[in-house]
Amino acid sequence: MTSAIRNDWTLEEIQAIYDQPLLELVFQAATIHRQYHSAKEIQVCTLLSIKTGGCPEDCSYCGQAARYHTDIKVQALLPTETVIAHAQKAKDTGSTRFCMAAAWREVRDNKDFDRVIDMVKGVNDLGLEVCCTLGMLTEEQAVRLQEAGLHAYNHNLDTSETYYKEIISTRKFDNRINTINNVRKAGITVCSGGIIGLGETHRDRISMLLTLATMPKHPESVPINALARVKGTPLEDNPKVDAWDMVRMIATARIVMPASTVRLTAGRIEMTESEQAWCFMAGANSIFTGERQTLLVTPNPGVTEDMQMLQNLGLEPKLSKKEVSAC
Repeated sequence: MTSAIRNDWTLEEIQAIYDQPLLELVFQAATIHRQYHSAKEIQVCTLLSIKTGGCPEDCSYCGQAARYHTDIKVQALLPTETVIAHAQKAKDTGSTRFCMAAAWREVRDNKDFDRVIDMVKGVNDLGLEVCCTLGMLTEEQAVRLQEAGLHAYNHNLDTSETYYKEIISTRKFDNRINTINNVRKAGITVCSGGIIGLGETHRDRISMLLTLATMPKHPESVPINALARVKGTPLEDNPKVDAWDMVRMIATARIVMPASTVRLTAGRIEMTESEQAWCFMAGANSIFTGERQTLLVTPNPGVTEDMQMLQNLGLEPKLSKKEVSAC
């Protein structure tokens, strides 16, 4: 019997799942994963920073915030043809999803947004799933993106509603929820997860998952990030996230949101191949890779290394819908 999709989880129920002995938790997650997904397929995605640095927000983990003194160089919005070339290369090396990120607080109705619309159209024409993360946006802006062919919009919760104000003061948790609601109304799929290692408690992690798992419709994509400690940010001296904490978070997310794609995202550079394999066993079925060995502005394994890892583990890059049809 397939585990049912629920939107009425309680904090206590998710806490009980999260607190299980690790091997029991992973077994349960792996079982549910196989009911909804192919256990051998991993979606390979590419994330490109199309506008870097200079952000007015004060997210404590982010090296792109203008107020922090980091080594990250500010870069204006990339030319559309440059972005399309990166997308084509990503497709050629096995990615089926291409995400474009701009270090903006919010989307503004100006020429830069018009250029992003052109980028979305161009990447969509390549047959890739197109994702954007551009900050807060209105329902009208979301509709424009949807009409251009945007498949998904990323807007992470980052952490629990209670702990949020300890990490970010320049916007509120409700701002995140409002943007997600605008994306949903426009008919775009939602990509929303969070970061562990910010100094939050295990209860905060569970609370964040509760918010996602009790939405009227679960996010189709749930990224689980380990803090990338960027020198010059307030969290640069936080301890490295324990790999077993990542496994536990991924497994719990898989159980409470069984049909969602759970993405193993930031922090992989500090994980061994064996530790990443545990994450896949626990229900992660996507990674972000890249030609420049970066995830936005932090180190990340390169595409060659990742393809070798998948081969070593007997896993396969997930085909696009067009490729599946051709087969």
